Amino acid sequence: MSIKNWPDSVKPRERLLKNGAEQLSDAELLAIVFGSGNCQQSVIELAHAALKTFNNLGDLLHAKHREFCQIPGIGTAKFTTLKAAVELYQRSLRTKLEERSVFDNRQATIDYLKGKLAHQEREVFAVLFLDKQLCLIQYEELFYGTIDAAVVHPRIVVQKSLEYNATAIILAHNHPSGNALPSEADIQLTHALKKSLNLMDIQLLDHLIITQTETQYI
Repeated sequence: MSIKNWPDSVKPRERLLKNGAEQLSDAELLAIVFGSGNCQQSVIELAHAALKTFNNLGDLLHAKHREFCQIPGIGTAKFTTLKAAVELYQRSLRTKLEERSVFDNRQATIDYLKGKLAHQEREVFAVLFLDKQLCLIQYEELFYGTIDAAVVHPRIVVQKSLEYNATAIILAHNHPSGNALPSEADIQLTHALKKSLNLMDIQLLDHLIITQTETQYI
């Protein structure tokens, strides 16, 4: 049966309008983003097929074009629509961090960093540069490494902080292995950067380790 012939009580769009987006399942939300099915499958069936193909919703949202379009019945149009929705969410989080102190938006800060780093296949070291009100000036990825390490140069972090006239920063890097526990090298790097930044009167607020499932502070 076509979704058009379904009762309103089970149609995703109608359920969203009546009950709110938070009441919908991942498949229902994805079906709304996809917009339509095809002659073989309803849009709900396509959504379930997409979710089944990947390990979790996060992997689906960050899938590459080629692997996403390997799902039967799903092509470039649905891929670009999904990517646009993800980018809009990321921009909304960035706006929150630009307009209000990170201390008022700790969860938004974590969500923003997870969106940037959690699904990277190699280790990425990034910095949030903050102004006097601890609002975001700039997010920048400074160093890239392998699946388990990235070489970080404290001098570059300090130099970039001065370029942005930042009064505080937040450090973040991902662990593609999925283990969020800091290594001894992570701890030593944090201490070294804190000392270097203090000399320039720049505060190191946090250093976060990001994985797909958890966030760890150093």
